[in-house]
Amino acid sequence: MTIFSKIIAGEIPCYKIAENEKFFAFLDIFPLVKGHVLVTTKIEVDKLFDLPDDYLNALLVFAKPIAHAIEKSFDCNRCGISVIGLEVPHAHVHLMPINSEKDISFTSSKLKLSPEEFKNIQQKIVSNL
Repeated sequence: MTIFSKIIAGEIPCYKIAENEKFFAFLDIFPLVKGHVLVTTKIEVDKLFDLPDDYLNALLVFAKPIAHAIEKSFDCNRCGISVIGLEVPHAHVHLMPINSEKDISFTSSKLKLSPEEFKNIQQKIVSNL
């Protein structure tokens, strides 16, 4: 069972943004920028492009309102999307408010945020969904 499956099952706490029968979105606890959201599948598949076609298609449709909510919640040029897939062997995408390519660089240091900051970010995004 991956760490994402444990989060989805409620075994590990998270700052949930949204969920449906196939997907789960939550704040990355090691964010590159404030508003960094992970969108993952409820089924355990390691690589994004190994997902069944219906999941792959539906993933972006599920992520779309979250991306719009991120754009409304933060002063940014757009919501960027990235697929890395090396950190956790469970298909997922990263959604982040960005103003330049530097904002989405995974070689940058991660932010250290307090629980209150995470809760404020969560509330801000959810209120814009």
